[in-house]
Amino acid sequence: MTASPDDARFMREAIGLGLQHLGQTSTNPSVGCVIVRDGKVVGRGVTAVGGRPHAETQALAQAGELARGATAYVTLEPCSHHGKTPPCSEALIAYGVSRVVISVTDPDERVSGRGIAMLRDAGIEVETGLLEEEGKRSLTAYLMRQTNNRPYVTLKLAVSVDGMIGKTGEGQIAITGPEAREQVQKLRAETDAILVGIGTAIADDPLLTVRILGLEGRSPVRVVLDPQLRLPLTSKLVKTAREVPVIVVASEEVSSLTADAEERAPTADVEDSQMDARRQALEAARVEVVYCHPYHPEQLLPALASRGISSLLVEGGAKTARLFLDAGFVDRLLLYQGPGVIGEGGIETPVSKTDIPPGFAHRGTLIVGEDRLDEYEREV
Repeated sequence: MTASPDDARFMREAIGLGLQHLGQTSTNPSVGCVIVRDGKVVGRGVTAVGGRPHAETQALAQAGELARGATAYVTLEPCSHHGKTPPCSEALIAYGVSRVVISVTDPDERVSGRGIAMLRDAGIEVETGLLEEEGKRSLTAYLMRQTNNRPYVTLKLAVSVDGMIGKTGEGQIAITGPEAREQVQKLRAETDAILVGIGTAIADDPLLTVRILGLEGRSPVRVVLDPQLRLPLTSKLVKTAREVPVIVVASEEVSSLTADAEERAPTADVEDSQMDARRQALEAARVEVVYCHPYHPEQLLPALASRGISSLLVEGGAKTARLFLDAGFVDRLLLYQGPGVIGEGGIETPVSKTDIPPGFAHRGTLIVGEDRLDEYEREV
């Protein structure tokens, strides 16, 4: 479609609204909606935390009678199916809007094209594809899960001047400054889940939560690749699992060992019994144990998607980063360059600006305090 300057302006506002609740809307996409009448915004909405109510119903409720004859700008095609709430297409019809402008058509087979058809059948003018590329970028994680049955994967690395991401035996090392670290905290707040390997979990004992004042409640699900259930019960992750969910991904072989231990107890082998005891202790601490080959992303990512995870932030360590890169499951790469030097005993970065894998495009450079951020995105 050919957008007028006003159409583009109002859709950009809707896209901006949708970005506000990224990572907080469960399995539903974070959609933005703006209701405009006589050139003025009379209603705004964004998918609520938890996924309901939807953006359209909130914007319509705010507009009230002013919605009649108005234009609705929506980042994603309004739903047309009855779920836990009535479809948004019905709400738009009931409120009497005369025109609906949509950025992105919903790939969900329950909706795709049906919401548009419902609106048109009711005599409403519908236009699609306005700022579609911007709309898709705002809905990237949801679209990835819908079309590829996996989360959108972002790999974040902080690299020293000498190409290191840490130091052996030193635990967590601050490579970047406070401005960059705060930016990463905000990234966590917009992400459904964050993932590390068991080596990082043991060496660094990270919390992996959001620690910005006012955003603490937006911490992502914490995921640990832990084939042999080695995550210490005394770790910060386990101790906080009741407040912020933790998923431990163990190998399927461990699943059979623990099952055998239960069936053969009390005559089970000592190793099997110990493994089963660790599983029970983790689960008692409210850690979810998922049995899926942790080093096969093609199996792991659909398992996470089935739990409603649409966006995944991979933070460490080097082996885990390399695993996702080699398997071709990194969609966005964030490389932070710090000013310091690690020196002897450093852990070499699995990727640098000089050896970005084929298929990635450089999206831009940002100076963050004393650090530099380069963003790369996989080309479609």
